[in-house]
Formats: sequence, C-alpha cells, structure tokens
Amino acid sequence: MIRLDAVSKVYNQGRHNEVWAVRDLRLELETRGITVLKGPSGSGKTSLLAMLGCLSRPSSGRIHLEGRLLSNLPERFMTQVRRSTFGFIFQRFNLIRGLTVLENVMLPAYPLAPDPGRLRDQALGLLRQFRLEERAHNKSEWLSGGEAQRTAICRALINDPAIIIADEPTANLDSQLSRELLTLIGELADQGKGILISSHDPLVFDHARVSRVVELRDGRLA
Repeated sequence: MIRLDAVSKVYNQGRHNEVWAVRDLRLELETRGITVLKGPSGSGKTSLLAMLGCLSRPSSGRIHLEGRLLSNLPERFMTQVRRSTFGFIFQRFNLIRGLTVLENVMLPAYPLAPDPGRLRDQALGLLRQFRLEERAHNKSEWLSGGEAQRTAICRALINDPAIIIADEPTANLDSQLSRELLTLIGELADQGKGILISSHDPLVFDHARVSRVVELRDGRLA
C-alpha cells in the first residue's frame, strides 16, 4: 500500500511563476494490480508519479510505502528504494542512442554492482521473454516502435522491481502498439507486479485489466 497524507508539489514557490502541480492529496494506492492516474495535461499526473517513484520529493505532506515513510529519507536511501522497488517506462522510452539493446536493458542495474555474467544472462533472459533476443546487439536507434517499447519494458524489469511506473506510455504509439503494450502490462500484473500508469488515453483507462482509475484535475482528486 502507498499512502499519501496531504501531499502537495509546488514549483518556483514564492516567485511570479509559481505553479502548484499537486494540492493536498490524501490517497491510498494498492501496490498490486493496475492503477491509472487519469486527467488532462497539467492535471498533476506526472508530478505525482515522480513523487511516488522517489524521483522527486513533495513540497509538503508525507508518502508512505508499505508503512515506511519515504518522503523524508536522506537522498542516498531514497535512491536505494527507487532502484530496488520501482521500474520506469518513460513516455518516449528514453533509450540511449549509441548503446545496444542489451546495454540499454542492463543500464539501471550497474549502480547495484551485480555480477557481470549474471546480469548479462538476466538481461538476455528478459529479451528472450519479450522476443528481442535477436536484437540484443543492435543499436537502440535501429529499433521499430514496438521493439523500442518492449526494450523499455525489459529495462524497467532488470532489477526485478515490485512496482512498474509508466508515464503516458501510449502517447507516442499507434492504437495497435498501444494494445500490445497493455497486453504486456497485463501479463506483468499477472506475475504480481504493481503497475502505476498516468494517461489521458481511453485505451488505457477503459482497459478491462485496469483495477482502479484515479482522476486528477488541477492537482486535486476530481
């Protein structure tokens, strides 16, 4: 369970361009199943996901994960929680050009200093699972949209996280690729992963596998 107690996020506080992205949110989210944060652009979805995934801190309020207070942890402990608990699928996938598919998948695990041989085997196993083994040594910029999508999922899974966070994952995909992505996300949920998705795409928030939809507007619960 993730619990938010009066969480707010403000940018440029006290300046003329102050922006309140999230306002006084009180919310409990299951860490199993698929939860979608729904809302238009500017509703606070991405800022909320960043705080949930320990990528940023709330300006005020507290965030608890399985009863543990996250939002006041020192930075290095927050980084450890982020690396061990969360996997991220970004809107534009953020694959590193010039690196191979295999190198991109292994990248998030390097700071944890795993055994190189074991890490390589684990990454190849994920690529095999997602039908990408033949692309392992291709540069990431040579991939099709669907292949880049599946590579991003493999990278998100390399540290075996309990929770996958996906920020607008269908925003740059056509309808067919979006459906394929949602099928893959459903399979991850079947494996016991918790999935948190931000989206304003009806294909996502109306999908049969979604457990819960949380609607945001102007940084508040709608």
